[in-house]
Amino acid sequence: MKAFLKNYRQSPRKVRLVVGLIKGKGVAEAITELDFLAKRAGFPIKKLLQSAVANAKQTGAEAENLFIKELRVDKGIVMKRMMPAAMGSGHRINKRTSHLYLLLGEKVSPIKKTKKAKVKKAK
Repeated sequence: MKAFLKNYRQSPRKVRLVVGLIKGKGVAEAITELDFLAKRAGFPIKKLLQSAVANAKQTGAEAENLFIKELRVDKGIVMKRMMPAAMGSGHRINKRTSHLYLLLGEKVSPIKKTKKAKVKKAK
């Protein structure tokens, strides 16, 4: 019940703002929140979440019981570019990428134990 997104072309700092909002929530609640979010990272994270739900359904889990157990944003590759500057010099521009790792958990409702009546055996 996991999904990965590698080399997403947005800096990890910006993506972590979105991830912090939905970490630990149920799947339906997280998808609703991502629909109305004004951040660019919302759509790719929503797609990643839907992919993880589809993976979970393949293993037999029910979508209503799923929640976001772990959602991690790691630093990806950094593309280095040059920006021309004054007097023939140049400044380096870092174009950062992110790796996203999503792990879903399944909420299991505890089964209530019923008290069994003791049956006496007749001799």
